[in-house]
Formats: sequence, structure tokens, C-alpha cells
Amino acid sequence: MSSEKGLTKEDFENLTDNNELLSLIKQKSNHYQSVSKTLLYTEELRLLQIELVKLQQWISEQKKRVAIIFEGRDAAGKGGNIRRFMEHMNPRSSRLVALNKPTEIEKGQWYFQRYIKELPNPGEIVFFDRSWYNRAVVEPVMGFCTEQQYKEFLVQVPEFEHMMYEDGVIIIKFWLSITKDEQLKRFEARKEDPLKRWKFSPVDKQGQMLWDKYTHYKSEMFSKTHTTYSPWIMIKTNDKKIARLEAMRHVISQFDYEGKEQSTTILTPDPNVVMRYFRSNKNVD
Repeated sequence: MSSEKGLTKEDFENLTDNNELLSLIKQKSNHYQSVSKTLLYTEELRLLQIELVKLQQWISEQKKRVAIIFEGRDAAGKGGNIRRFMEHMNPRSSRLVALNKPTEIEKGQWYFQRYIKELPNPGEIVFFDRSWYNRAVVEPVMGFCTEQQYKEFLVQVPEFEHMMYEDGVIIIKFWLSITKDEQLKRFEARKEDPLKRWKFSPVDKQGQMLWDKYTHYKSEMFSKTHTTYSPWIMIKTNDKKIARLEAMRHVISQFDYEGKEQSTTILTPDPNVVMRYFRSNKNVD
């Protein structure tokens, strides 16, 4: 039997802050836990976004070049993460890169060529929604590259990233880790939601069917491209909201920017959610 007592319009009109709202919901509703979690997330997100604005200002003044790469299986939350990162940033010094499949001309170029021109300029943060790592997992799984192209790529990536590192480009590489069941749930939700239906594609279906093949190429990618100067950072993303907050904390923790000590929230990531790749790691996906 439900203990729901019902909230009235007058109840809401008399509220002055979120604490009063929570107290009211605790008395009159069964939704205290979910509302409390949402309010906590919203406030944490706001506080971390304030820090990101401060960080961006510092990066701009210091002429740093920062590339943040989001990789992961389909529906792992790459786009949602990036949107929250960029929501309040100055668009003049932050940029999203989400490249389409290569043109015929680009197919004839050195593989990295089209990514090089997208790298950050001094004072800029660039977010990559997928990156050159397409050739490490998606392309070989789907047969979009040859075995020779794939092998050459794995040999060249550490050199490519080392050149960037030596030239002062700061690269943060995220792998958003999702379970097979959770991926399926998100695919189903995409099909049901008219606002998200555009995200669903035939390649998504392949993601479930070819799950083990993806796992093989993902493991190969980590073992060949996880380096001291450009490590892979794993984020458990079955809980989207926690993943977003912890990804922000990781980025913030990598810089000693002006005003950081005035933060009113925790700036170090939860090691149960965010971790460096280790060869012995049992990853979620």
C-alpha cells in the first residue's frame, strides 16, 4: 500500500530552498531518495562546472594546449559527458571535434592527417567525441580498414602521442566503460525516445552482436597504447551522472590552476569509478 500523501501547489509556493523541499518530500512522498540524489547531482555538477570555468580561464592565460579524448562503446555516454563539460565554457577557447567518416581524399592521406589539424591551439581545450582511436577498435571490428593499416596504426600511435607530449600538448584519454546489459538498455531507450532516435544506427546493433570482438580489439588497444606520457583513464559509466562528475574531477585534478584552493567541493576523483588502465585490470566491459 502506498504511503503517498500528495504534494500541493501551496506546498511548493512556501518553499525557500532545497533543504525545505527535501524535508517536505520526506514527509509527503515516496520519492525522497531519487529527488535527493538528483538535487545532490545538480549541485555537484554546478560546483564542478565553476571549477572548469576557472580552469579554462587559466589554460587560456597560460596558453596551454589541452586535448581531452572520449572513447568507449556505443551508448557509453561520450556525448553526454562532453556536453556537461562544455555547457558553461567560453566557446572562443573550447571546441568539440566529432569527425564524420573520411572522404575519398582523406582516405588517401596519412591516417593522422585529418586529426592533426584539429589539435588544440595555444590557450584552447579540444574535446574529441571519438578520435584517431577509431582505427584501434571500430574500424577493425567493422572491417573498415585492412589488417596492415591496423597494425601500422598501433605502431605509430605511441610515437604520434609522444611527439605531441614533447611539444607540450596535454592529452587526457578517457575510456568510458559500460556493461553489455546496460548498453542494451540504453539502445532500447534510444529507440523509444523521439529526441534520441537519431542516435540509433545499424552499427549500434552490431555493438551487441560483436561485443566479444570489440572486447578483443579494446584489450589490444590498451596494451599497445597505454603509456606513462599518455595513459588510458577508465571510467565506469553504468551510472551516467556519477561518471560525468568523476570525469570532471579527474580533469580538474590534473591542473594546478588559479583559484583552485577556493573550491567548495571535492576535486579528487573516486578511485572506485576512475582508474588508470592496468594490464591486470578486470574492466567492466
